[in-house]
Amino acid sequence: MSKQTSGRTASQRSGSLELLVTQVRSGIGRPPAQRRTLQALGLGRIGKSRTLPDRPEIRGMLFKVSHLVSVKETAAPAKGQAPAAKEAAAKEKAEQ
Repeated sequence: MSKQTSGRTASQRSGSLELLVTQVRSGIGRPPAQRRTLQALGLGRIGKSRTLPDRPEIRGMLFKVSHLVSVKETAAPAKGQAPAAKEAAAKEKAEQ
């Protein structure tokens, strides 16, 4: 038996992607399960965004509230690397 890969590359399957999730519609008037799913995703008001790992359980939650959110795939920063702002501050401090 062959294992299906759902069309993603090896680097995508290994968890190097993150999902930028933004709530675009209100949870008011929605079933309680959908409101709880929004809360579990860290959302709660229109315009709020979260960066979440690209995992099957997160994808399932997003499927349940896909009509309330927008999703963009982004590359995850490499482990062990400091963000650019921290690196610039460290260089500036070292020069003084």
